[in-house]
Amino acid sequence: MVQFNLPQNSKIEVGKLYKDITNSKNLKKINVYRWDPSTSQNPRVDTFEVDMDNCGPKVLDILFKIKNEIDPSLTFRRSCAHGVCGSCAMNIDGVNTLACIKSHTDINGDLNVYPLPHLKFIKDLIGDLTTLYKQYESIKPWLETVQTGEEKSELNQSQKDREKLDGYYECILCACCSTSCPSYWWNGEKYLGPAVLLQAYRWINDSRDGDRKERLKKVADELKLYRCHTIMNCTNSCPKGLNPAKAIGSIKKMLATS
Repeated sequence: MVQFNLPQNSKIEVGKLYKDITNSKNLKKINVYRWDPSTSQNPRVDTFEVDMDNCGPKVLDILFKIKNEIDPSLTFRRSCAHGVCGSCAMNIDGVNTLACIKSHTDINGDLNVYPLPHLKFIKDLIGDLTTLYKQYESIKPWLETVQTGEEKSELNQSQKDREKLDGYYECILCACCSTSCPSYWWNGEKYLGPAVLLQAYRWINDSRDGDRKERLKKVADELKLYRCHTIMNCTNSCPKGLNPAKAIGSIKKMLATS
């Protein structure tokens, strides 16, 4: 019988248990993925007993409490703490979301915190977004105009055309959608993924842009665009309530009818 095994250094081990020292009666166990590239140790899952009577309501508050009071070596991204920057994207209780807007009171029992799936890990809860940013750059996320020299003037837009961008411009590139997409897991180097394709549609659909045909031509590729199989994980995981699958479908429709 054929047996498949993970490489030895990729097996996740049981890590440390940090027991509560406050004698609190309101404790919650937080299981956190840990990995330090400066050591030769395997990834592990550490468990922290956290006093919830003296903790804010969000998962990010828990991570701050762990870092500030229990283990300062815990590493994660964060910035605005208001669901705007997308820095604290991670997998919480099996769902990709933002730690700053996810309430820990919604989760019964132990809380499991892992980095976003599919990405190469930098340390602990930090994933490497280099590939995604390069793909984002490839779609030219800025206005391309046909105005030159003295012809340049303000690019006006009607209210109706402006409303066509609603549901697309709000994307914060947190990567929750792309890292929940099986097609992106399998073809991440070539398939642009939900986040970048949603951004691509945002610029394709902008009435002020003068490069629509070239933009469509740039994404009209078997791997860049058509690896999407409408699984809908992207839409289900978007913390901003956006619909990347709809944007991808709209690009396909534009290509089919152009």
